[in-house]
Amino acid sequence: MKIVSTIILVVSIFLAVSSGISKVMLMEQDVNFFGKYGFSDAILIIYGLVQLIGGVLLVFRRTRFVGAAVVAITFLISLAVLLIEGNIPMSIATLVATLLLGVIMKQSWRTAARET
Repeated sequence: MKIVSTIILVVSIFLAVSSGISKVMLMEQDVNFFGKYGFSDAILIIYGLVQLIGGVLLVFRRTRFVGAAVVAITFLISLAVLLIEGNIPMSIATLVATLLLGVIMKQSWRTAARET
């Protein structure tokens, strides 16, 4: 189970950091997609920074719960936009990633409870 948890964590960190970087760098695909729904370049950069910070917080045990919560919120925002767009396959992938962040939050909460 420890290996599965580690894989989930590493994948979640990768997704959060890569999603954040693509938004901060104003990648054309993100600018066009989110721009259709009112996201300006400045908002997209801030949104990406929040994802990036959340991804970094996931790395450290003491901040893992908060990091997972932050990234989950940003993924839920993306999920809402994807559903409005009608992109069901990407919506499903985003939902799965969000659920995995929920698993990380639960494990982090239990670990913190045991340590106190």
